[in-house]
Amino acid sequence: MARRYWLFKSEPSSFSVDDLLGAPGRTTCWEGVRNYQARNLLRDNVKKGDGVFFYHSGARPSGVAGICVVTRSGYPDDSAQDPNSGYHDPRATGGNPIWYMVDIRLARKFTNVVPLSLIRNTPGLENMVLCRKGNRLSIQPVAPSEWRLIQRLAGTLR
Repeated sequence: MARRYWLFKSEPSSFSVDDLLGAPGRTTCWEGVRNYQARNLLRDNVKKGDGVFFYHSGARPSGVAGICVVTRSGYPDDSAQDPNSGYHDPRATGGNPIWYMVDIRLARKFTNVVPLSLIRNTPGLENMVLCRKGNRLSIQPVAPSEWRLIQRLAGTLR
């Protein structure tokens, strides 16, 4: 199966690309997703080896801050079963995990965030899920052409 590409959103006040930069092995689990559509993507579609844009939402500026690689495909999010977790869901059990997560590793932090305003105004990105009105999904597919174009905007591709 061909490599796929994704955009994962996080508010930097909760978890930023710099937090991932300082994580052991630059790796973390992407836990706490509590939207069924995003959960389904994590559970069924996001696979080891896929590329991920790390997107800072609610920031100034909001935008793509780096590139990650999925190091572990979807598996049950155990934070849902932990009553001490901010992501606890009392409906989740070992036999019915409900929520899923993946592991990611930081491959590259961009020198400058690629801001949403630039993404919205770049030809070739107008159909990107991120640019669609009303779309607030925290896990989004990215087309290969969009993946390459955003890397060019970040100065990582010629």
